[in-house]
Amino acid sequence: MTKKVQTESNAKPRKAAVLRRLLPYLWQHKGLFALAIFLVVCSNLLSLAGPYLAGVAIDAIGEVPGSVDFETVTSLVLCMIVIYVISALFSYATAALMTVIGQKVIYRMRCDVFEHLARLPVSFFDRYQTGDILSVLSYDIDTVNESLSHDILQIATSAVTIVGALVMMLVISPVLVLVFAVTIPLSILLTRFITSHTRPLFKRRSAKLGELNGYIEEMVGGQKTIKAYCAENAVLEGFDRKNDEAVDAFTRAEAFGTITGPAINFVNNLSLSLVSMFGALLFLFGRIGLGSISSFILYSRKFSGPINEIANMYGELQSSFAAAERVFRLLDEPAETPDRADAEVLTAPDGRISFHDVRFGYDPERVILHKLNMQAERGKMVAIVGPTGAGKTTIVNLIMRFYDPQSGCVKIDGKPLPSLTRDSLRASCSMVLQDTWLFHGTIYENIAYGNPSATKEEVYRAAKASHMHEYIESLPDGYDTVLSDDATNLSKGQKQLLTIARAMLIDASVLILDEATSNVDTRTELAMQDAMLALMKGKTCIVIAHRLSTVRQADCIFVMKDGDIAESGTHDELLARGGIYNKLYMSQFDE
Repeated sequence: MTKKVQTESNAKPRKAAVLRRLLPYLWQHKGLFALAIFLVVCSNLLSLAGPYLAGVAIDAIGEVPGSVDFETVTSLVLCMIVIYVISALFSYATAALMTVIGQKVIYRMRCDVFEHLARLPVSFFDRYQTGDILSVLSYDIDTVNESLSHDILQIATSAVTIVGALVMMLVISPVLVLVFAVTIPLSILLTRFITSHTRPLFKRRSAKLGELNGYIEEMVGGQKTIKAYCAENAVLEGFDRKNDEAVDAFTRAEAFGTITGPAINFVNNLSLSLVSMFGALLFLFGRIGLGSISSFILYSRKFSGPINEIANMYGELQSSFAAAERVFRLLDEPAETPDRADAEVLTAPDGRISFHDVRFGYDPERVILHKLNMQAERGKMVAIVGPTGAGKTTIVNLIMRFYDPQSGCVKIDGKPLPSLTRDSLRASCSMVLQDTWLFHGTIYENIAYGNPSATKEEVYRAAKASHMHEYIESLPDGYDTVLSDDATNLSKGQKQLLTIARAMLIDASVLILDEATSNVDTRTELAMQDAMLALMKGKTCIVIAHRLSTVRQADCIFVMKDGDIAESGTHDELLARGGIYNKLYMSQFDE
């Protein structure tokens, strides 16, 4: 059963830890980031000069009507226009620069996540939904990008503005600044109270969106089965349920997250009212001029405005932290166990495979294989048959070291698999699986995937052997035909024939066929037998099959039941024995 990449937890998001993980990405572009901060400081310092000049201009009007110093006022207005234009240009340059930095950081982060996915063990992909993993790669990383390119810039701008405005207010009237000794703590308390309740909501929002994406990916991939079983209504009901949960989580997070902005805005308006009232009293007592009051009010707006903006985007920051947590949680997933320091490269293997008292279970509490002993000699064809769930495919997973046994040992050429490098082990094996995988590319590229250095003649020979050459040649673009997404322009049988052709190009000592002809009709399978025998020649071949007609020529057949080998022998020996194999065979061929 698949799981979510991020499970909901009662633990509070560790924002400091998330920031520490983000800083190295920013540090890679420290030069650009330093330039952005410099531009932010310059832009805000210039804009902070505006209120002061406005106050001077008001004082230049004079208290007596008609005594306006037009020359001074005009020069001050022109100076303000120039300052604001330069400040706007700096702000634009900063925004563009932060966008570039954000894209560079996200490019690196997306590369890191994808590269880490390539290093994760198969068990990870068996446990988690594909759609949820894709949600981390797309939605969560894009959310982090939005925070980097916008929120960090806004915070830096606000910080400079707040500090600069506070300094100017202290210069104008330290007494009026005391108003903020009441309103600022009130803002902080409100923000902390609200965000402590909204933080879990944003975590839940990301998790529910991942669940929805996983459900959509599964249902879109299974449309044929859904329609065949007339299960459209059940699927729609399931989608509605997942969609409702995602919308509910999103609505709750946004609804509670946006409370912060109006609450802080109320406090800011309260501070403005108090400043206006006390400023008027000071003016009446001759403690402050009209222009200074005007400048102070403008600075108070610049001081409280950024606080309000930060409060308004705090919900976005919470969403970004939740998204970043999911990204870093994926990056923290343990990669495939590295090769031992003394692991040797497997060169020119004979292909002798043996299992010695192997005990294994995907869940340690539920054992699938119980002290399995099995031998596959060099150049021999070994078949593994048995009912569904007997552990046949598990044997393949152990041979390829997708998993390691809990106890016992799997060997190749008498060498325990952990003593060999994974790359050399897997390079010595060629696999054809029941579940075909073809990528978006030409038919030629798909066949040559396992052996890019193969010549055209070798590719054509493999296609002929797999009985696909004539069909490929009949296509308008031949071998240059581009396969659409998941090769939907080919039948299942044709996909499997292409994967067989791909396997024929790989010079490997071990050939693993896991239901390799399950999607091929009987007539084509019979026509391919000579090609398959040629492919198996000189190789240790392990065939897993339900269709027992494909294993009659095997040198040894192992019959599995409940994780143990119940019988072994040749086809004729097992039929004569009248046991499990005989019953399986007769159930398929009884006339």
